[in-house]
Amino acid sequence: MTPLPQVRNRRAALLGAVCVLTLTGCGGGDPDAGTNGVGKLAADKIQSTSVTAAGAADAVRLSGTVLTSGKAYTLDMRLKSDGGSGSVTSKGSTFGLLRIGEQLYLKADADFWNDNGDSGTGDKLHGKYVKVPQGDPSYKKFSGFTDKDVLLSSLLTLHGSLATDGHHDQNGVRTIRITGDKGSGGTLDVSLEGKPYPLRLVRAGGAGTLTFSDWGKSFTVKEPADDDTVDYGKQLPSS
Repeated sequence: MTPLPQVRNRRAALLGAVCVLTLTGCGGGDPDAGTNGVGKLAADKIQSTSVTAAGAADAVRLSGTVLTSGKAYTLDMRLKSDGGSGSVTSKGSTFGLLRIGEQLYLKADADFWNDNGDSGTGDKLHGKYVKVPQGDPSYKKFSGFTDKDVLLSSLLTLHGSLATDGHHDQNGVRTIRITGDKGSGGTLDVSLEGKPYPLRLVRAGGAGTLTFSDWGKSFTVKEPADDDTVDYGKQLPSS
């Protein structure tokens, strides 16, 4: 039995709607239609364009895991050019970091300080913002987690031969994915909407996965109150 014309028309309309929504197939729909256009670029150009956009942004929120020097860190940081704040978790212990200009503060509970060899000082330092002297080894170790330019320049790198790996979605935002050495050198999802910011990074060698959000959304960092601050001078007691 031949379908009625009205039924055929409905089927055609439904198929056309599906094609528009998926932006793929069904007559060769352009997956980059309505995007910022970076999906049409070569992989190396996509990466450089994304890095440039990230560097020009006033602020960003970064969260996820990083493995470095044999240690795993879970980060949730908000960063801008002149400071940053957030939390870092390592070996089950969480501590806060706050940087204003060149001054870095570390905030942790009593167990953190006691576990770092400061039995007896933990109660005194619990919940306090402890000034980290620039000459203390901890300053170099932790300040990088609060420095937008340093952190992004070290993270937004793929290794090996670059290639594109199709169109994807990151929290409802369309992305183009680029890979290094077919994924073994890392993958980077770049936004196809608005500015081509990096949105998700899988680091090479299983060295962590990070997401980036709140690009360009400024925030305020301010000095903690004097009665919430501890200054040990030139060296932390745990160093």
